[in-house]
Amino acid sequence: MSANLSKLEAHLATRSYVEGYTPSQADVAVFKAIASAPDASANPHVSRWYNHIKSYTAEFDSLPGSSKAGEAFLGADATPAAAAVEDDDEVDLFGSDDEDEDAEAERVKAERIAAYNVKKAGKPKTIAKSVVTFEVKPWDNETDMAELEKAVRSIEKPGLVWGASKLVPVGYGIRKLQITLVVEDELVSLDELQEQVAEFEDYIQSSDVVAMQKL
Repeated sequence: MSANLSKLEAHLATRSYVEGYTPSQADVAVFKAIASAPDASANPHVSRWYNHIKSYTAEFDSLPGSSKAGEAFLGADATPAAAAVEDDDEVDLFGSDDEDEDAEAERVKAERIAAYNVKKAGKPKTIAKSVVTFEVKPWDNETDMAELEKAVRSIEKPGLVWGASKLVPVGYGIRKLQITLVVEDELVSLDELQEQVAEFEDYIQSSDVVAMQKL
């Protein structure tokens, strides 16, 4: 009985084998029903499959499964009647079509990459954060440091969290404000933050980022 190539072509357009995900007796049954290598231009998927299954010729008897699933692709079609299995000296037990092997390898690779990307997309994105030590200097020793700190902490924006603070002596009775903050790197620009702090010019002479550490 010959193989129905048109039906087989449609089936293999979305599958690698006649049944399941590995070569089986169903593939062997259909392979033996094809008299000669199919025309790749007319039936490209069948041609790819045929050359791949041909490389298993020496293992036909040991392949798993049953030939039953292959019966669906046997019957009248455009192919001649099936020929007998080729003589051993005519069968290339180790031969394969490099192009077909490469195409199959690329298809498997693409499937794995797609599966990885789906898995990766499901993972929560890590948010980059930094711990910053910020110093703010007043004009003189008469500056109200409580009001200065209140002004600094009044700055609010997404990704900014003010932390602990202390007053550090700098001489002549002047103390500077040293304050810790945590920022989300993508949301907070330290340059812009310093510009905002400088707007409180009644209290603040200057500000500096003296330390920064990634969380």
